[in-house]
Amino acid sequence: MPPLRNLDAQGAHFAGRTPFFASRHDQRLSYALYVPKEHGAQADPLPLVVIQHGTGRSAELYRDRWTQFAIDNRCVILTPLFPAGLVEPGELHSFKFLEYKGTRFDEELLHIVEEVGERWNTETERFLLHGFSGGGQFAHRFAYAHPRRLAAVSIGAPGRITQLDDSLPWWLGTGGFEERFGVRIDKAALREIPMQMVVGADDIETWEINNVGGPNWMDGVEKTGRTRIERLNVLRENFEAQGINVRFDLVPGVGHKGTGVVPAVQAFMADVLSRRP
Repeated sequence: MPPLRNLDAQGAHFAGRTPFFASRHDQRLSYALYVPKEHGAQADPLPLVVIQHGTGRSAELYRDRWTQFAIDNRCVILTPLFPAGLVEPGELHSFKFLEYKGTRFDEELLHIVEEVGERWNTETERFLLHGFSGGGQFAHRFAYAHPRRLAAVSIGAPGRITQLDDSLPWWLGTGGFEERFGVRIDKAALREIPMQMVVGADDIETWEINNVGGPNWMDGVEKTGRTRIERLNVLRENFEAQGINVRFDLVPGVGHKGTGVVPAVQAFMADVLSRRP
């Protein structure tokens, strides 16, 4: 890789808003970054903020919306891209549930994080994670599998939730989680993560999340509420009953729009970053 400060025609693309790079571990997957232009290989590693897209795969849009945040808060923004139809033509939802037909999306994200740490001098032991909608589904399930890799997690408006409840089958709950993913959920570690749940106060459309018989439907979803607001409140209550503290942000005037909750998420993450040792 060219030096981070190299401003020639090749090196310039490794700072600021980068292109999408194929993951070295699985080249079907890719990622883009915003890297503060003055950051160099010899500097102290910068914190890493991962913004996970939803069904629409708006990774580039999110990267650009977080550029000024990276400059103001001295961090690197990483936006992974898990393409639709990765395993089957037209398939949309697989990454949200961590695993699909042998692809472990949670582990693939960790491979990308390690690669970014090596190439762009970022902190990798722990990073901050936000996802909205399908990304919010991924974010809270990722936290179950890898709580000690997270410096903070922001769960945005998931249409389908997984409660910490072993009496419910995966993915309504965590029944069989250890057998499926090879790790036991560490609730003590979850209690240590600064955690936000965020949803727009006008996020009340239900056509996409009450799709009985759809490829991402399980009977029992309807018991968690009709709207994303109701379902996120159920998840909050589930967490709080087990001693997991949650900052809950209901954003006025915002429907189901990921960019609409960005200011609330950035306020949360700026606070987390300001308290770093």
